[in-house]
Amino acid sequence: MKKTIRDIDWAGKTAVMRCDFNVPLDGDRITDETRIQAALPSINYLIENGAAIVLMSHLGRPKGQAKPEFSLLPVAKRLSECLGKEVRFVASDVVVDDDVRAAAKELGAGDVMLIENVRYRAEEEKNDPEFAKDLASLGDIFVQEAFGTSHRAHASTTGIADYIPAVSGFLIEKELKFLGEAVNNPQRPFAAIMGGAKVKDKIPVITNLLDKVDILIIGGGMSYTFFKAQGHSIGTSLLDEEGLELAADILKKAEEKGVKFLLPVDVVAADEFANDSPHDTYPVDAIPDNRMGLDIGAETIKLFTETLKTAKTVVWNGPMGVFEMENFAVGTKAIAECLAEIDATTVIGGGDSAAAVTQFGLADKMTHISTGGGASLEFLEGRELPGIAVIDDK
Repeated sequence: MKKTIRDIDWAGKTAVMRCDFNVPLDGDRITDETRIQAALPSINYLIENGAAIVLMSHLGRPKGQAKPEFSLLPVAKRLSECLGKEVRFVASDVVVDDDVRAAAKELGAGDVMLIENVRYRAEEEKNDPEFAKDLASLGDIFVQEAFGTSHRAHASTTGIADYIPAVSGFLIEKELKFLGEAVNNPQRPFAAIMGGAKVKDKIPVITNLLDKVDILIIGGGMSYTFFKAQGHSIGTSLLDEEGLELAADILKKAEEKGVKFLLPVDVVAADEFANDSPHDTYPVDAIPDNRMGLDIGAETIKLFTETLKTAKTVVWNGPMGVFEMENFAVGTKAIAECLAEIDATTVIGGGDSAAAVTQFGLADKMTHISTGGGASLEFLEGRELPGIAVIDDK
């Protein structure tokens, strides 16, 4: 068990809290504030318990340079509105300087400030000890609340913990609870749904899950590599050449381990990669040579949803088709609606799956939606995340 902000007496202390405020911007306007909302419970708890708070985050890829378009100023403004109090933005092109240190020291109980984008400094991604020490100098306790970057060993996610004690916020606590319990202590039957494009990217996850799941469902772009491995023609559908042997290996392993392994039985294939492209449904062994699969078909939806209704724990990572296009979002939407209705623990593994359930207005019907695509994938692989490992144990 990792220590959380509940385990600290915050009176007279300053929290240096790493958040994930890597939000999409249209100019100065934040177009999706999910990540800001996710950090509010921990920030409010710290305010209520008398901590002074220094917030830090990255935004985009400024590549170690101070670029105004990657400034966190819009985040500070929105945070001020959300918290109903001023979040002081202390800007510095070098992130931490004497003015920033002075501002941190002036903070009283319940005061909040935000420093500039930590990736303005190249030392951040290099996990440079001196930069980590600079960040640590701003407070007494490091609060790790950026699950989305916890798979990266950077100065603000791991290095800082070499200099001050580290605890988690509520978001990290929730991620560890739901992802951890789903993978290591699931209610059974335990089903995993894997979608997305590349087999190679998901191989470590699938391999790890084969030892844990009762049901493994493969859909989306990667399913065509499995069809090819089974000897089917896939037309002009997406093929991960490097993943062919791996796909054949997974099919064999699933059989050996007695895992119920489901692939689509029919697909929606179109002339080209466009929403208005002519399309029809075909059995997987009859995809025309001049068409590409862009969604799962009606028979597959029936097969997958009937199977999922038997599950008590479901982890979903990756869409069933090109859900960004309305005509090819049917399969992904059907899976999302099924998970919203079943009596099971449903964990959505960040990235496109999270975007899909949000797009379909079903986010609040899921047990847990992970805030970190890459981090949740690595967690599902069974890998230790550096940003989690540094949090002090109870």
